Amino acid sequence: MCNRLCGPAVVVVKTSPWISSGNSKMLLRRIVDRVTPLIRTPLEGYEQPELVEMIYRKTVTAPEQPASWPEMAGASSVLDFGGGCGIHYRRAAAQSAAIRWAVVETPAMAARAAELQSERLRFFSQIENAGAWLGRIDVVHSNGALQYVEDPRATLAALCDLRAPTMIWERMALSRDSDGRREIHTSHLVDSGPGAAPLGILNRHVRLPRTILPESDFVAAHREYRMIKRGDDHFVFQL
Repeated sequence: MCNRLCGPAVVVVKTSPWISSGNSKMLLRRIVDRVTPLIRTPLEGYEQPELVEMIYRKTVTAPEQPASWPEMAGASSVLDFGGGCGIHYRRAAAQSAAIRWAVVETPAMAARAAELQSERLRFFSQIENAGAWLGRIDVVHSNGALQYVEDPRATLAALCDLRAPTMIWERMALSRDSDGRREIHTSHLVDSGPGAAPLGILNRHVRLPRTILPESDFVAAHREYRMIKRGDDHFVFQL
C-alpha cells in the first residue's frame, strides 16, 4: 500500500470511564504504533537516517544498565561488533569503569554515535581499525548483528581471526538445517534499539536482508575455540 494512495490515518479510541488517562494514552500509543506501519513506506536497509536516529536517541535516553555481567568479568578491552551507539558499553562500564570498548558499525551509525565517544569508547566502521585502536582484545562480543551483514561467513572469519580469548554471541539467527538461506526480516521502527521509543515518533516497518547460517557452519568457524556455553541463540567460545 503506497502513501500516495492513502489519506491521513485517523485513529479513534473510545475508553470507558474507569480507564485512567495514563492507561488511555498508553493504549492509544500502542494502537498508533501498530496502525501507522500499514500506511507508511517501509524503511529499506540498516543505514536509513530515521533508523539510525531512533537507535541513537533511545541509547541516549536509556535507563542505567544492570552492572552484573559475569562474562565480562576481568575483561579490559572489547570489540563489540554491531553494538549500535554503545548501549553494551554502558552495561560493561557499570561493572568495570576502566574497560576499553570499540564498537564496529555501519558508516552511518558510527558517524552518528561519534558524539558519544570518550577515552574508553570509540566507534569504527571497519574491524581492522577497531582492532588497531584496542591493541590486545580480550573479548569479541556481538548481539544480533552477524546475520544482517552482506557476507556473514567472511565477517565471522575475520572476527575469529582476531583470536580474542573469549567470543560472546547473542541473539543469533541460525538454522539446524545444513543449508542456509537469505530472507527479508521485517520489524517495527519503534522496536529498534534499547528501551522505549521517544514520544512523537511515527512508527513504520523496517525491512532488513538477513542470512540464516547453518548452526554447524557457525560452530565450525570457531575451529581453534571450544564452546563453553550455549543457549537457543546464545554462544560463548574460549581459546
